Amino acid sequence: MARKKGRDISGWLIVDKPAGIGSTDVVGRVRWALDAKKAGHAGTLDPDATGVLAVALGEATKTVPILTEALKSYEFTVIWGAETTTDDASGEVLDRSDARPDAAAIEAALPQFQGDIMQVPPAFSAVKLDGARAYDLAREGERPQLAARPLFVDELSLLATDQGTATLRMVCGKGGYVRSIARDLGRSLGCLGHVAQLRRIWSGPFDVEDAVPFDLIDRANQAELEQRLLPLTAALTDLPELRATDQGAARILNGNPGQVLGHAQFGQEVWVSHDGRALCLGRYLGGEVQPDRVFNLPLPGGSEG
Repeated sequence: MARKKGRDISGWLIVDKPAGIGSTDVVGRVRWALDAKKAGHAGTLDPDATGVLAVALGEATKTVPILTEALKSYEFTVIWGAETTTDDASGEVLDRSDARPDAAAIEAALPQFQGDIMQVPPAFSAVKLDGARAYDLAREGERPQLAARPLFVDELSLLATDQGTATLRMVCGKGGYVRSIARDLGRSLGCLGHVAQLRRIWSGPFDVEDAVPFDLIDRANQAELEQRLLPLTAALTDLPELRATDQGAARILNGNPGQVLGHAQFGQEVWVSHDGRALCLGRYLGGEVQPDRVFNLPLPGGSEG
């Protein structure tokens, strides 16, 4: 059997994605630069968007679902007066309006887009409709009729407004589309609107201030990039950590329920460690954890477990 290419390297590299490159392309560049066997990302950014893109390597890819569920913060600028096919500046104009809202009108409209809302994704999105991606249908000239989806918006606030534009901050849960917020807000205000600029400020525990500039990925050597890697456990800060006993650790590494020390709510998702090494994600069953995803990490000191 042919040997898999790449190194067994695990952790998170937080990248400040520039405009003009897709999220998958960023992951590919990171994987190449670190010669990693496996890589993925937690939350797509549109090609024209910038900011935090969390790239998971190796065993950290098993924690991607945790980060996907976490809150994320965006700052974005809306241009009033036009609605586009893509709900951002890259699309063709569908309709125009001469109306321009003032700050008071914008502030008054924001509460309807906060809390638990229903949101229709943009026509140009990766949502599947009858087995096809919405953006593929849209590129063929169709206007896919996408169903509204639930979204939790923790914050939507006005940061600044100028003639014809407004800059806002949104903190939301999984599956939120800033472009849809701009579109729907423009419709609500009767002026139409689309996103001109979009930047993800933070994603779960990862902040753009701690991100690696994208151009560093090509300039730095492997050792320099590895120094910027965060441990797999950096994505697990919102989960309780329980510690396995020696016997429990052995059972957990074989995929069986194992004894742990510490407390959590029965059935709660937790992560388990032993002697400084992350063992698994799993469910707390009262004195034991049933592992869902076991981490195949080396023992402290470099030996394999």
